[in-house]
Amino acid sequence: MDTGTVTLPAEGGATRAYTPRTEPARTCVGGPPPTSRTVLSAAHVVADPRADVSPDGPAAVDWDATLAFRRHLWAHGLGVAEAMDTAQRGMGLDWAGAAELIRRSAAEAKAVGGRIACGAGTDQLTLPASLPQVRKAYEEQLALVESAGAQAILMASRALAATAASPDDYLETYGHLLRQASEPVILHWLGPMFDPALAGYWGSADLDAATDTFLEVIAAHPDKVDGIKVSLLDADREIALRRRLPDGVRCYTGDDFHYPELIAGDDHGFSHALLGVFDPLGPLAAEAMRVLDTGDVEAFRALLDPTVELSRHLFQHPTRYYKTGVVLLAWLAGHQTHFTMVGGLQSARSLPHLARAYELADGLGLFPDPHLAASRMRALLTVHGVPQ
Repeated sequence: MDTGTVTLPAEGGATRAYTPRTEPARTCVGGPPPTSRTVLSAAHVVADPRADVSPDGPAAVDWDATLAFRRHLWAHGLGVAEAMDTAQRGMGLDWAGAAELIRRSAAEAKAVGGRIACGAGTDQLTLPASLPQVRKAYEEQLALVESAGAQAILMASRALAATAASPDDYLETYGHLLRQASEPVILHWLGPMFDPALAGYWGSADLDAATDTFLEVIAAHPDKVDGIKVSLLDADREIALRRRLPDGVRCYTGDDFHYPELIAGDDHGFSHALLGVFDPLGPLAAEAMRVLDTGDVEAFRALLDPTVELSRHLFQHPTRYYKTGVVLLAWLAGHQTHFTMVGGLQSARSLPHLARAYELADGLGLFPDPHLAASRMRALLTVHGVPQ
């Protein structure tokens, strides 16, 4: 096989030759944060591959590489959404690991002047739990985030979803937390496609009824809500929801299928961004956002629209395993030295899925060193029985 090609798996057990780029598509340099939108990238964690751990044991994190990746995002002007589902929260990273991640990342953000917001949830609880226990768990995590000097993101809670008997339980729980918050928070609505345990959140499987409850929470405490992060993968629903928000409350899109159009907005408004896909797209996303700052929506869309195919691939069903593709691309891009994940989640996607993620990312020119990416992809394929 030509050393300039990569042999990729094809349908039916066959293989096909792919010719990668020889140069990156562009050189994305660092820059200041965007001014027209608030943009946060939910960042992954880097596992320590040398640690002797089991898949169901506590996560072993490579702190140096994990923090270096956050500095990479900050250098390009993006904020960091820390200890969210992209960081394998509840899928390999327990509360003890998340707490340490929050403390370290918040300190790093302060040192470099980067924006950071951190997830506060209830994942230290063992189910079944009572509503008072859910509130106490939220309070513990909210206090840690605020004491670290970060903005809080009130994450959707598996424990609350399992415990709440009605929408009133959500209203009471969130009202209690918002009254305690010292600064405005981001409310997080994560759909069941990202976490099946969150089905029926806000007290109803009917999304219209759930939306009404969500908005009731915000309307009762608009001074304590900086914004909402919506991850339902439904652009029309997000647009309808953001039009009903009180003045001053931002909508942060978490829609990894429709983000260019939602961020660009329409005559009635736009979404800010808190996206897992901005982990692998960081430099390109930051460049696109600065183009949008100039008012050139067409050029913004020209940069970001071509990335949607990759994002839809990474986030395809079962969506919650998108983290595997994200970490693969970080390894191929040279941000870490290995393709190992906490909880052994590197095995959660098939080899053809990973190969397609590589092909799409290379086609976009995302890799700073395409030769390194191709070499690492060949090594991965070889180990998995696809000779190069």
